[in-house]
Amino acid sequence: MRSFIIHLASSTARRANAEQLSTALPGGQLVEAVNGRDPQQISTVDLHPGTLHRPHYPFALRPAEIGVFQSHRKIWQMIIDQGLDYALIAEDDLQLDPARFASALQIIQQHASPDSYIRLPVKQREKPAVLLVEQDGLQLLLPKVIGLQCICQVVGQRAARQLLAVTERIDRPVDTFLQMHWRTGQPVHTLLGTGNKEVAAQIGGSTIQTRVPSRQKFTRELKRALYRAQLSAQPQK
Repeated sequence: MRSFIIHLASSTARRANAEQLSTALPGGQLVEAVNGRDPQQISTVDLHPGTLHRPHYPFALRPAEIGVFQSHRKIWQMIIDQGLDYALIAEDDLQLDPARFASALQIIQQHASPDSYIRLPVKQREKPAVLLVEQDGLQLLLPKVIGLQCICQVVGQRAARQLLAVTERIDRPVDTFLQMHWRTGQPVHTLLGTGNKEVAAQIGGSTIQTRVPSRQKFTRELKRALYRAQLSAQPQK
């Protein structure tokens, strides 16, 4: 099994963690992230406001979000080009629990396929539409509503091909787009209990989040709640 760790070389505070992941993950390799703040690197991105799909996305894409989206697309293409059945994709602010992750890898090896997209999230919030496996304190499930963040996932070759085909134009962050299974045509499973953590705060902070003026927070949270309600109305089954 191969693992690809998305890392922007200029993010020096994250370098040590990225290198540790490249050693800890099976067949680990650092992959240079797309810098969404570099106009030259994103000059060919077909970018749209959040009206390409329903529900409409109420926020403008930030440069960092564009870079993250294109970084994942870059690795989806690598999975195809290298003829891999599936591969693990991690972002460089991931921290592993070695014992739990070893159990997670056993489940992945037993159940992953070229059609798979399996999230290994840090937040244990998703509720099952279908519980597929319960083993060693972990649960592999098809969640009703797909969670946010792409900090760690296993992506199969056919899934990568499908996702590349439907993301030639983008209008929202990659994790938000992946929630729309009715648009992607890609079921997304979740493996809970892996012990994964996000350590962005300890290694330089988030590369995506920005400070929102207090007078705008209420409006943003209202828009976010309305958007999430529309997603919840179309669960996976």
